[in-house]
Amino acid sequence: MQRPLILIVNDDGINAPGIRKLISIMNDFGEVVVVAPDGPQSGKSHAITIEDTIRCDKVKIDDGPQEEYSCSGTPVDCVKIALNKLLTRKPNLCVSGINHGSNSSINVIYSGTMSAAVEGSLEGIPSIGFSLLDYSHNADFSEGEEYVRKIIESVLEKGLPEGVCLNVNIPKTVEGREIKGIKVCRQAKANWEEEFDERQDPKGRRYYWLTGKFVNYDKGDDTDERALENQYISVVPVQYDVTAHHAISKINNLLS
Repeated sequence: MQRPLILIVNDDGINAPGIRKLISIMNDFGEVVVVAPDGPQSGKSHAITIEDTIRCDKVKIDDGPQEEYSCSGTPVDCVKIALNKLLTRKPNLCVSGINHGSNSSINVIYSGTMSAAVEGSLEGIPSIGFSLLDYSHNADFSEGEEYVRKIIESVLEKGLPEGVCLNVNIPKTVEGREIKGIKVCRQAKANWEEEFDERQDPKGRRYYWLTGKFVNYDKGDDTDERALENQYISVVPVQYDVTAHHAISKINNLLS
């Protein structure tokens, strides 16, 4: 039988430890093709390249059996060019990550990792974005591996609802607080309280660094943030349809 074809993308760059770990896992499940940015593309959301050319070079980074391409574009560009130019058949699965840091709650709308997964689902491919709540370059991406494998196996076997992808966040293991399991959740209502740190360069010109703190306003027990606080892997079903269906009748009345 033909092995499943699996497309792997990310937003941290093709050399990032997170994607290298994900590749090693996915090689056990099927035929792997990697198309990932040639450098960090965090926070790119669903951006695509329209004012510049895109280069995509075949590379060999380790001894795995996978086929790999380093792409000058965004994470969504990587999915698009893979489907249109590089793959010989439609993938059975698209996986994105493993991201360095959280993509829970409001972070999902900024995330290049998750936008790549959303793009996969838009094309009718079961798609999953994985993130680990550890921003360190030396993060241990083997944390939660047994659960990552379980999720992958289930999605390959059973598929996903049409137009839905999964946002999977893995808590960092600390001493005495191991991962307890998986919880399917809703996205917490939270936000960033942002500040711009204003500075001056040696020529006296102003420049800014975006800073801020993450604030969770949601006290619900069924959110991704609550699951992660309690050392569960959070799984949030995400869709590309952003229509506020519940508001249609109200807006009709407003405009009538």
